[in-house]
Amino acid sequence: MLFNSLEFIFFFPAVVALYFILPQRFRWVLLLIASYYFYMCWNYKYVVLIALTTTVNYLAGIGIANSNKRPVRILFLVTGLSVSLGVLFFFKYFNFFGESLNQLFETFNIMARVPAYDYLLPVGISFFTFQTLSYTIDVYFGNQKVEYHFGIFALYVSFFPQLVAGPIERSTNLLPQFYQKHTISYERVRDGIIFMLWGFFKKVVIADRLSEYVNLVYNNASQYEGIHFLIATFFFSVQIYCDFSGYSDIATGTAKIMGYDLMVNFRRPYFAKSIREFWQRWHISLSTWFRDYVYIPLGGNRVSKPRYYFNLFFTFLVSGLWHGANWTFVIWGALHGFYSVFAVWTKALREKINHLTGLTKLPRLYNIVQMVATFLLAYFAWIFFRANSVTDAFFIIKNILHLSWPANLNLFQYPVDMPISIMLIIVLFIFDILMERKLLNAPTFAIYRPLKWAFLITLILFIIILGIWKETDFLYFQF
Repeated sequence: MLFNSLEFIFFFPAVVALYFILPQRFRWVLLLIASYYFYMCWNYKYVVLIALTTTVNYLAGIGIANSNKRPVRILFLVTGLSVSLGVLFFFKYFNFFGESLNQLFETFNIMARVPAYDYLLPVGISFFTFQTLSYTIDVYFGNQKVEYHFGIFALYVSFFPQLVAGPIERSTNLLPQFYQKHTISYERVRDGIIFMLWGFFKKVVIADRLSEYVNLVYNNASQYEGIHFLIATFFFSVQIYCDFSGYSDIATGTAKIMGYDLMVNFRRPYFAKSIREFWQRWHISLSTWFRDYVYIPLGGNRVSKPRYYFNLFFTFLVSGLWHGANWTFVIWGALHGFYSVFAVWTKALREKINHLTGLTKLPRLYNIVQMVATFLLAYFAWIFFRANSVTDAFFIIKNILHLSWPANLNLFQYPVDMPISIMLIIVLFIFDILMERKLLNAPTFAIYRPLKWAFLITLILFIIILGIWKETDFLYFQF
């Protein structure tokens, strides 16, 4: 079931109504049934994967908590991690690594072949897998008390607002909220609706509109020229931001209406002044997950310089692979790893250059230069993220470098969509500036009440009139 679908328009109000009618002790049952139904609307067979990872990690957590013997605790930890990562590897990466090995075998004339399996990638598998992993690891290290209530734990893993595309919630934040009594609140309902409307605006009005241009160019790369790729990549930079942050806003809004607070997943990443800051603003639940469960366990920055560089690069490399079973994602992750290592390596030199040129004496100009440079680095990496293959990515880069100017730049089905798209991007940029400068309280827009209602009515009209209602998947469903 998609947030931007007719089914959800009927599903969600019914769940909310029943939730507040039912006594507190039965609400978790309703949410668990609703969450499993929500997932089964996509493919009912794959719900067994959620049930499997839930059951194994529930038992692993109890086994860890009830044993004082380190080898036994490690055995339960390894069992939980192995099952979760094993399911993730088989369904998401087995064919990818198998194909890569087969190509390697052919190169060296080795008479061996890894079989391929024909199956759908379970939607949201990376998200609910990482959520169970973090719980089991936290229980092992004593950062989370074991959850003995199987139903509550199953709800933590499958909570429908954030099940298929995050944010990746920590058990320390979400689990306690299922024990709290939530009463219907005008303020929470109002703020939740605003979150949802802002998310729908970004998704169905901006992201889905820009996808028409992006998909046409990137899926038919050989037919287009350099300026098309420049425009398409810029549109994709906005599309993926609006698509994913839009999902996070809708998820936050749906949870908020029922009384639950999800973690903030985006903080206007294109205002970042460094790649490090970019990842402190983009997909925060994932970047902090990799920080806490990969980067820090490797030693973080409390090691020798070469090891520190390796830890940084390796973390981003794994992050790239998390996003998809394709070498394009691996290269995308490697690029961000390289950016991060290069930034640390050249920090002293860059500070000296900035001091000599006097840029630091012009803070506004300096900040703008940093933001533009950071955006261009992210922009270049997005080429690999969106390209269908590594070959396509290098073809696109080559054509951008040999920039040509064709007669027709507007590739939308309807010519008016180009100026509308540019106008919408400007509107988004203006609101992000206002929120970045704290002139608006993001994203509930705490402004003078008449202006708020005027804004909300305008937002609804934009969604109804300019929305692309084709029930298109959110981009991060594939991850």
